[in-house]
Amino acid sequence: MTNAYGNGFDFAPVGQQEDASSQAALENLQHLAQADDTTAEQDLEQMDPLTRRPRTSAWVACIGLGLLFVAVAVGVWWLCVYTLPGQEYDDEVYRNFAGYLARVPWLKSALGVFTNSALTIALCCVIGLLSYAIAALRKRWWLLGQVVIYSLVSYGLGRLLKMLLPRPFIVDTESMRGNSAPSGHTIMAATVAILLVCVVPRVWRALAAVVGGAFALAVGCSVIDGRWHRPSDVLMALLLAGGLALLMLATTRASGMDEPGTRYSSASVQIVSTVLLTAGILGCIYGIFLVWQMTSGLQIGARWTFYGAHVSAVVFAASVVAVTFGTVLAMRQVTASPLSKIGLLGAPPTPPENV
Repeated sequence: MTNAYGNGFDFAPVGQQEDASSQAALENLQHLAQADDTTAEQDLEQMDPLTRRPRTSAWVACIGLGLLFVAVAVGVWWLCVYTLPGQEYDDEVYRNFAGYLARVPWLKSALGVFTNSALTIALCCVIGLLSYAIAALRKRWWLLGQVVIYSLVSYGLGRLLKMLLPRPFIVDTESMRGNSAPSGHTIMAATVAILLVCVVPRVWRALAAVVGGAFALAVGCSVIDGRWHRPSDVLMALLLAGGLALLMLATTRASGMDEPGTRYSSASVQIVSTVLLTAGILGCIYGIFLVWQMTSGLQIGARWTFYGAHVSAVVFAASVVAVTFGTVLAMRQVTASPLSKIGLLGAPPTPPENV
């Protein structure tokens, strides 16, 4: 066929040529992503590094946020162990939290399930093993190694700190010396719940964060209700579990990520993580305001501090859970699914032509 210039060649419209070229390049990248040989993997990484590792900014953010969580955990422990107001607040909540929950019988009954230590440990073991199984079934071998090491480090660190951290008593507290910071049951519950968020496919991450956060919160409140731990022990456990999880996500690469060709932005992750982070930050501010208002009453043992202390304890626990799971959810999505060329299943849509 002769074109308008009479040179014997037939040219497709420029837009169609670009679409065909983009589609061909995309199919080539996807073919490399599905190949098992080392050469193909090296070629793929060279063509698009985001198929094998997250963005540098993502792992830097994970390290920074992880260290921040650990630092806040240390700050909570120091404030409630080495200051008079901190110990008075801890003691107020510890002595009367069960009576506060008794005003809401259905809630006390629900939390009473988790005061059974054997049942709580069994549930945590089941969730942990389920998480390992999901990672293995998805053939996310690097991720499986990540979560196994994370769970061992988290549980081991909790046990170690309970033996090493001092617990001097400035006030005449009723707390048990044997159960020191951090709360073992809480750190175990938060850890296995975070495991689930990290191993499930993208479409289930937001739901796993909400359900897992509720589970961790229930266990945290139950150990205070059962007079096993002070509120500071619970907050420290939640923050440590979150901090270690973020440090774990900083090591994400290769099969620790979602498969190339299946990566999309997630509206559910964006909405849920934003809501959790916003509610958690505002809740922490409100809890601090409540404690600031009743500081003078704590020093004289005033009865009007009863309500404020226990409300703030629940608010703090729920807010720290929200911040922890909201941050982990967001950073898991960022590290697992960086949007790259082969993260798309097709070429970007062509803008409509002007008529």
